[in-house]
Amino acid sequence: MPTAQPAPLPLTDLHTALTWRYATKKYDAARKIPAASWAALEETLVLSASSYGLQPYRFYVIDDAAVRARLLPAAYGQTQVVEASHLVVFAAKQGLDETYVEHFIACVAEVRGVPADSLKGYRDTIVGDLVTGPRHAWVDHWAARQAYIALGDLLTSAALLGIDATPMEGFVPPKVDEILGLAAQGYASVVCAALGYRHADDKYAKAPKVRLPVSELIKHV
Repeated sequence: MPTAQPAPLPLTDLHTALTWRYATKKYDAARKIPAASWAALEETLVLSASSYGLQPYRFYVIDDAAVRARLLPAAYGQTQVVEASHLVVFAAKQGLDETYVEHFIACVAEVRGVPADSLKGYRDTIVGDLVTGPRHAWVDHWAARQAYIALGDLLTSAALLGIDATPMEGFVPPKVDEILGLAAQGYASVVCAALGYRHADDKYAKAPKVRLPVSELIKHV
């Protein structure tokens, strides 16, 4: 059943959290994200929006320190990979096909308690768009875009919980894919995120946040 509408977050709290966050460069390796907070962030990833609700991605949480050490050179030596409390690799589904769509439709039918046949129109629309339609030619790029929506949700949610986060595109995807064995699973890395708590010596923590003026970024039509 749908949950009750939550109480609105005070606007000042939202502004404070988003102003406070930045792409942390140096983490305090001794500080770990509490289990309950991390579980909430994983739920954020699961609940993230995606086109058709398809979730054409997987989130690999790298708990093994040895695996993180192997990933470090593939990330050009960026120490967030090994110092942060948690590291997530966002991987997009490659070559989305009817099998994946059928699996999703079966999930919808089960959760909503309806016959799968009643979802045929929905299923055919997805297949006609992403599997047999013109968008199939760039469906891997489409899947990567969906993963970025989840990344944005994770960054904002972390800030609201007072947890630092760093989105990371600076890595060699084929190397990361090889280390994690992603190709055999039908996925490819597209972006990473390190999360934890900023080190007291991170000089960027006190740097003013630079953003273009609202009047330049926001256009009302």
